[in-house]
Amino acid sequence: MIRRLYEWTMGLAETRYALMALAFVAFVESSVFPIPPDILMIPMILAAPRRAWLIAGIATVSSVLGGLFGYYIGYALFDTVGRPVLEFYGKDAYFDEFALRYNEWGAWAVLVAGVTPFPYKVITILSGSTALSLPVFMVASVVARGLRFFIVAGLLWKFGPPIRDFIEKRLGLMFTLFVALLLGGFYVVKFL
Repeated sequence: MIRRLYEWTMGLAETRYALMALAFVAFVESSVFPIPPDILMIPMILAAPRRAWLIAGIATVSSVLGGLFGYYIGYALFDTVGRPVLEFYGKDAYFDEFALRYNEWGAWAVLVAGVTPFPYKVITILSGSTALSLPVFMVASVVARGLRFFIVAGLLWKFGPPIRDFIEKRLGLMFTLFVALLLGGFYVVKFL
């Protein structure tokens, strides 16, 4: 099933509706869809490098709006489904404690999920269910998704097809290492 979704998504990159398809895929990927918008962005930018920044901008705006929808899903479904289940099992106090801890570090969670291969949709829904500050969520989402998509666009614009393999296979790892080093640096500064 995932392979068919992947092939369908790749086929969209070759149509005249590619920008609309990218906006749609970026939106739904931030809340429910398993295929990242990068698979549309890469062939679109390689086919038209002069449009790299437009393509990255559309992916960023659509992804952030989709993240806002994911936030709403977490917020609305938690109140109607999640909390009653926790109350039934006597665990609602544990969630409140978790939500406080999550919201203390929530901006970092959104940033990490927004640039690494970790599913951003999980964090968007979790942020809504814990009622993470919406302005904090939005700023972190814009920064994270903008970094991710504009770095991909910049690499493709500058280096073209030779960088494609690196982006598809290693960029997620590089983002993850960067975030780990960044968080490690903050930890060292704060606690040592």
